[in-house]
Amino acid sequence: MSESPSRVAIVTGAGRGIGAAIAKRLASDGFAVGLVDLDEAGAKAGADAIVAAGGKALGVAADISDAEQVDRAVATVAEQLGAPTVLVNNAGITRDNLLFKMTESDWDAVMNVHLRGAFLMSRATQKYMTEQGWGRIVNLSSTSALGNRGQANYSTAKAGLQGFTKTLAIELGKFGVTVNAIAPGFIETDMTAATAERIGMSFDEFKKAAAQEIPVRRVGQPEDIAHTVSFLVSEGAGFVSGQVVYVAGGPKA
Repeated sequence: MSESPSRVAIVTGAGRGIGAAIAKRLASDGFAVGLVDLDEAGAKAGADAIVAAGGKALGVAADISDAEQVDRAVATVAEQLGAPTVLVNNAGITRDNLLFKMTESDWDAVMNVHLRGAFLMSRATQKYMTEQGWGRIVNLSSTSALGNRGQANYSTAKAGLQGFTKTLAIELGKFGVTVNAIAPGFIETDMTAATAERIGMSFDEFKKAAAQEIPVRRVGQPEDIAHTVSFLVSEGAGFVSGQVVYVAGGPKA
C-alpha cells in the first residue's frame, strides 16, 4: 500500500462503473474510502466489498446536487472514517438529445449533477484539506468537452469542469492542495451501453466500431481511469496541478 492508511478519500458516483473502480483502487492504495452515490444499495455494496477485502470503507447515500445532503454526507465520512483529504468528483448523468429536442429539465439535470455537485462537494471537503495542509481533488471531465453531437448539456458541463479545475488549482495550491481533471474517452460502462441502445446498436458492435477509431485499438475500462486517479492523488503527483489528462487511447480525443 503506497498511501498512509490514515488518509481518507471520498468518491462520488461510486456505486458502479468508473466510480466503483476508483474506490476499489484507492482502497488498495491504503485509503479509507467514503463511497457516495444516489444509489444507497450500490454505495453500500461497494463499501462492503472493500471491507471484505481488508480495507476500510463506508457507503453513503446522497444527492450531490443538494447542499444539505452533501454537507451531511461529508460530515458522516469525517466522523466515521476521518478527515477527507482526497475528493474524486466522478458522479455524472446523461440526458442526450439534439438541441431542438433538449428540454430545460434535460439541461438542468446534467448541470446540477456535474457542475453544482462538483462545486458543493469541493466546497464541503476543502476545509479538511486546507486545515491539514494537504489535499487532492480530481474532477472527471470527458472527451465530450471538445464537443459531441447530441450532448450540448453534457459537453458544456464537462468543459465547465475543466475551468473549475484550473481555478481551484490556483486558489488551493498554497494550502498544499492539488486539483486536476481526467477526461476519459470511450470507457466500457453502463452509460456507454445506454448510448449504444439509444442509437440502435448492440453494445458489442458499438464497442468494436469505437475501438477502430482509437489508436490503441481497444475501448477503455474503468480501471484505466482508476489507475490515473491513483497517480494524481499520490505524493508523487504533488507538482501536478490544474491539468486535464485525456485518457482516451490516443492523442486525439
